[in-house]
Amino acid sequence: MTPGFEIQLIAVIVAVTCALPGVFLVLRKMSMMSDSITHTILLGIVLAFFITHDLSSPLLIAGAAFMGVATVWLTETLNRTRLLSEDAAVGIVFPLLFSIAIILITRYAGAVHLDTDSVLLGELAFAPFDRMIVAGKDIGAKAIYTTGILLLINLTAIIIFFKELKVVTFDPMLAAVLGFTPGLVHYGLMTLVSLTTVGAFQAVGSVLVVAFMIGPPVTASLLTDNLKKMLILSGVFGAVNGLLGYRAAVLLDVSIAGSMAVATGLVFLLVFVFSPRKGLISALRRRSRQRIEFAEKTLLFHLYNHEDSIREYEESGIDSIRLHLHWNEALLKTVLTRLKKNGHIRIENDILKLTESGRQKSISDYEELFS
Repeated sequence: MTPGFEIQLIAVIVAVTCALPGVFLVLRKMSMMSDSITHTILLGIVLAFFITHDLSSPLLIAGAAFMGVATVWLTETLNRTRLLSEDAAVGIVFPLLFSIAIILITRYAGAVHLDTDSVLLGELAFAPFDRMIVAGKDIGAKAIYTTGILLLINLTAIIIFFKELKVVTFDPMLAAVLGFTPGLVHYGLMTLVSLTTVGAFQAVGSVLVVAFMIGPPVTASLLTDNLKKMLILSGVFGAVNGLLGYRAAVLLDVSIAGSMAVATGLVFLLVFVFSPRKGLISALRRRSRQRIEFAEKTLLFHLYNHEDSIREYEESGIDSIRLHLHWNEALLKTVLTRLKKNGHIRIENDILKLTESGRQKSISDYEELFS
């Protein structure tokens, strides 16, 4: 395999690995928790290193995972006091633990290759240089296998505990009634997020981990409300973002991780604008349509209430209507055109009159409104 292919493969695996637990973070409105965990796990790595004095020790992963769960616990403990909101609690815990890690590194591990920049930014271009050697044979970049194992762990956990994760995510009270343990499922998910983060940041950095963990799920949420489809779409979007980002980085000769994060943002922006159900354009069209429909009902009500008025011109004249309802000419013209086309009104000497169908519609709309 060429270095370029290995970089793309690692990016795709990492993107899918991060997107899967990220779906549940997004649905549980805990997106910023991923940012917090990706930084505070550095303290777990540092403390584990001080115990083992070995950067390749598996205890570093255990320490990072433990610190990720501890971050969640501290944040929720502060939030449960009701003295701080969840975002404020994150803003306290995340800088505190991350800063402690930075201080420990600069004070006691200055000569050790434990670089904070690599944790934050990563460098996918260097991933192919760290090889996996088995029985004296080079079988590829080590990151392919480490992230691949993480992907299998995430897939297996989500498939086995899909029902529990789904119920706890959407209705924790129902989960408790059904005999599940919401707290156990919650912290199990946070452990999964911590393991994913510490396994991925060495290759891509914490910034890209956050982008992959939140960007694809948020993008997928704009296209579907089905949890299974959302998981699949999140993985697809993550893989596409990784590939597009790499191509852009090669073309522009810029940071690979940065390009992938930008690609994630741009893909989200496209879906945000053009999504057929939840996109910006469809939302604006829906609001415009609702505004016109409401204006039609308002005019029909007005005409119905003043149908027998002796001051017919003052109440139902075209110019009077615009002044009474505070409409501009464009809105009035649109409403009149639609109502005439549907046969609900007729115009006689610039005076609006209800037809029989318009009268029946105003009555049915009134009954529907107050039923």
